[in-house]
Amino acid sequence: MARLSPTTDEDGRAGPVSVVGVVGGVVGGMIGGGSGVLFVPALDRFTALSRARVHGSTTISNIGVCVAGAAAYAVGGGALDLRTGAGLIVGGTVGGWIGPKLLARASETLLRVLLVAVLVVTAAKLVVDALGLPLLAGALVPPWLVTQPWFLYPTATLVGLVIGAWAGAMGLGGGLLAVPAMVLLFGTDLHVAAGTSLLMFIPNSIVGTVVHLRQGTASARWGTLLAVTSAPGTVAGAALGLALDARVLGLVFGTFATAMAVLETAGLVRRRREEMRNTSR
Repeated sequence: MARLSPTTDEDGRAGPVSVVGVVGGVVGGMIGGGSGVLFVPALDRFTALSRARVHGSTTISNIGVCVAGAAAYAVGGGALDLRTGAGLIVGGTVGGWIGPKLLARASETLLRVLLVAVLVVTAAKLVVDALGLPLLAGALVPPWLVTQPWFLYPTATLVGLVIGAWAGAMGLGGGLLAVPAMVLLFGTDLHVAAGTSLLMFIPNSIVGTVVHLRQGTASARWGTLLAVTSAPGTVAGAALGLALDARVLGLVFGTFATAMAVLETAGLVRRRREEMRNTSR
């Protein structure tokens, strides 16, 4: 695979990116990841990075979010589901190697559409559950089946592989998928899912970072800046997440995902209009 040029698009505004790093850290710590839905638009706006390198750079930033967040949940008394998390970590780590390779082949429009789709589905699920409506309420897998090792570990590993590949490619930290997946499939409490998600994506982020840097789909400069500035915000966000009621946390998560979906959709529409105008000239 041809190495992408890493030196032609490093210009940008460090101040706004640092502020977004802190805010994104708060969001990631509170909801168990997903800081990338702030980091991606920020790097897209305040730097000259290509869309592929934007996603790759946020993978680097997720190291700071996940390490600080998992430590904060552990120290703050938040429970971690290590039974489900073990399979998710294994699958997620392998996915972290696969995802960046897929990103290098994806179009910018496809990346934007996939992000919007995940945001919409995530928001719908969490808002419906938080409001106590019967649609999709509770886990899809019977509790007795979740307790069976022969089912839990292979299933969790497969789910981790898919989510890990997504996170490794998109640089979103995986919380937007991992948290709802744990709640929906395995019946995990939302607070527990948030802490476990952060733990799960530590090795995923490290592996993804190595692959992205080797193939030139990440900026070490911008990714490191976000990783450093997001760490303190993540600790604050984790403390806030542990203090909130699960239904309130679900509404916060769902509302946040909805807002990001609207912003990304608007950006996609503007981009398509610009392309059409340029084509008609």
